[in-house]
Amino acid sequence: MNNKVDVNTAREIGLTSEEFDRIVQILGRIPTYTELGIFSVMWSEHASYKNSILQLRRLPRNGKKLLVGGGEENAGLVDVGDGLAIAFKIESHNHPSAVEPYQGAMTGIGGILRDIFTMGARPVAALDSLRFGSLENSRVRYLFENVVKGIADYGNAFGVPTVGGEIYFDNSYTENPLVNVMDVGVARHNYIARAAAKGPGNLVMIVGSSTGRDGIHGATFASEEISEISEAKRPSVQVGDPFTEKLLLEATLEAIKAGLVVGIQDMGAAGIACSTSEMSAKAGTGMDIDLDRVPLREQDMSAYEIMLSESQERMLVVARPEHEESLKKIFNKWDLHAEVIGKVTDDGFLRIRRFGKIEAEIPAKSLTLGEGAPVYKRESRKPDYIDRLQSFDPKTLSIPQDMNDVLIKLISSPNIASKEYVYQQYDYMVRTDTVVMPGVADAAVIRLSKWLKDGSMRKGIALSTDCNSRYVYLDPQLGTEHAVVEAARNVACVGARPVAITNCLNFGNPYKPEVYYQFEQAITGMAKACTQLDTPVTGGNVSFYNESPSSAVYPTPVIGMLGVIEDVSKSVQSSFKNEGDLIAVVGKNMYEMGG
Repeated sequence: MNNKVDVNTAREIGLTSEEFDRIVQILGRIPTYTELGIFSVMWSEHASYKNSILQLRRLPRNGKKLLVGGGEENAGLVDVGDGLAIAFKIESHNHPSAVEPYQGAMTGIGGILRDIFTMGARPVAALDSLRFGSLENSRVRYLFENVVKGIADYGNAFGVPTVGGEIYFDNSYTENPLVNVMDVGVARHNYIARAAAKGPGNLVMIVGSSTGRDGIHGATFASEEISEISEAKRPSVQVGDPFTEKLLLEATLEAIKAGLVVGIQDMGAAGIACSTSEMSAKAGTGMDIDLDRVPLREQDMSAYEIMLSESQERMLVVARPEHEESLKKIFNKWDLHAEVIGKVTDDGFLRIRRFGKIEAEIPAKSLTLGEGAPVYKRESRKPDYIDRLQSFDPKTLSIPQDMNDVLIKLISSPNIASKEYVYQQYDYMVRTDTVVMPGVADAAVIRLSKWLKDGSMRKGIALSTDCNSRYVYLDPQLGTEHAVVEAARNVACVGARPVAITNCLNFGNPYKPEVYYQFEQAITGMAKACTQLDTPVTGGNVSFYNESPSSAVYPTPVIGMLGVIEDVSKSVQSSFKNEGDLIAVVGKNMYEMGG
């Protein structure tokens, strides 16, 4: 064991002195450097949700159509009838995109795609919710252009249509762009896979690409504020390969359909450390892992580096011993690695070996969300600005004399102007199931005809992402209620019934009481709106620390809404159709401003 590890080492990799003491108590000794690294990434905000889980538990997470409880699997899973299920989820890749926008965006969409097809679902649609500063800033233009290009290049090459989303520009996002990507897939009920390492004696296999040094401590990096030294953390940004991901998709779905998979999980944030510990903890088992068997791009990698690498396009698979050769045959056919790196054990310990030496021996449950990872409730205080802004009386504003000039200024704003520049870069017609395309309606519509046994062209799903962060800034609870209701309205406006949501909660530093107040109130608003609309929360993502030394972003709880439409031929677009048709306003006009 490495006795050189101490509390200062822990602080250097993102742990607090109290957390270091807790680790020593759990292990009954000073951890090795590899063990400390594993705790660091697994107890990071990104992996453990330690500052958000108490609030997230207040959200409605059960419903008649949910096939798994919210947050229990890699993605939410909703029954849409006819033996079909929709897997969907939204996640952020904000920090990586702030320092390396192209690769940050590419690996953002790549990671969420893997979350979907590890469930046994084929991805059928992607959406993006993006936030940037003013386009007059050259750095912002660079971020904007390369994020959009990264999403387009990965999605187009992989073969998933990017069918919708939203883009907002505000100075609060100048140094902290938000890159949230939602993916949606279709699965049959009898081919759904789970992320649990069941069955002591079963094999643990790593499949997909080889492992390199890219992305080490990416989860920890995502749990820090953006600073001037963030540029030095480019090695923490992973590198994506959509063509390999496409091969991994086909091999994974083939293996699941053949009944060869006991459990499977994507290797995203925290890499092997995360997938081994989470799959073990979920099943109440352990794993004995030999890192000498992991396919490496660089042979001199240490146990620490291998465990924490976030190299893309990799999965962890648990399989019965008799299925080893069949699995290898499938993945090798698709020109992918498939190597046995260990076995499932019954003692609950994650045991890691390198060059014949035990480098880590940790109770799996001590590492994971909802089990042994720390849980905190931070101080909350209402920001002073809220009462000040809400006391403003819009009736004190003078009415402009030239309404034509007002109209021109409004429609020339990037927040209102057409986003055609963006969505024309996306292949939104790949797979030929896109019924309602970007720019013509409030939500995208995808037909499910390829999965319906009777060949019906009717049933489909509607998808939308929404959040007006200015509303949330002005009133965190009410603004978040508006985000949920807007997403539901957008889905309803194309003719679909809203059934469930996923969310991506983008906030500043939770250790600042005013930020935690915004987060806490946003959860209250989301819970209220989702309960009233009967749209349970299937899961999602929390992204804290979206701030720089100069400012935090507006609180931005993005809502991804799923709706079901029984007849896509009756879907409705938003354009005027015929001269002489009546135009009506539904609802009340109020004297309101600020959005």
